[in-house]
Amino acid sequence: MSMYASSIPAAIRCLNNLSAILAKGAAFCEEKGIDGTVLTSARLAPDMFPLARQVQIACDSAKGCGARLSGTEAPKHEDNETTFEELQARIKKTVSFLETLKPASIDGTEDKEIKFKAGPYELEFTGQSYLCTFVLPNLYFHTTTAYNILRHNGVAIGKMDYLGK
Repeated sequence: MSMYASSIPAAIRCLNNLSAILAKGAAFCEEKGIDGTVLTSARLAPDMFPLARQVQIACDSAKGCGARLSGTEAPKHEDNETTFEELQARIKKTVSFLETLKPASIDGTEDKEIKFKAGPYELEFTGQSYLCTFVLPNLYFHTTTAYNILRHNGVAIGKMDYLGK
């Protein structure tokens, strides 16, 4: 499989499924008369990020991957989303960016040197190790955590919502 096929379509699918899960969360809030920010600020444990941050990081993982592998500039986000609508807009902007990337700009980047700072850490990867050991695990972790926050709070979602159709 190519680097493009292993990254961009997987990220787009994951984010689109996350969008569908968030839509169910928003509908749940509306149906129950709950302020949506109750769920977007919910977390599984006191030392974990809330739902909104989980979505932001999932988007950042996907757009960072596309940008770093293709050598393009990633769109910048303010990280100030607090509502379901704002989180949906962020996902849409991220997917739109990913859809601009062409296979030719990413294929062949298996050995590309990828270096960046994440918090206090300086990270170095080859393109393939970046995708397989950093991007995809992060994307799935934060998407799964967002799913788990919603499910824990009573939103009727299941495995097929996570996997998509």
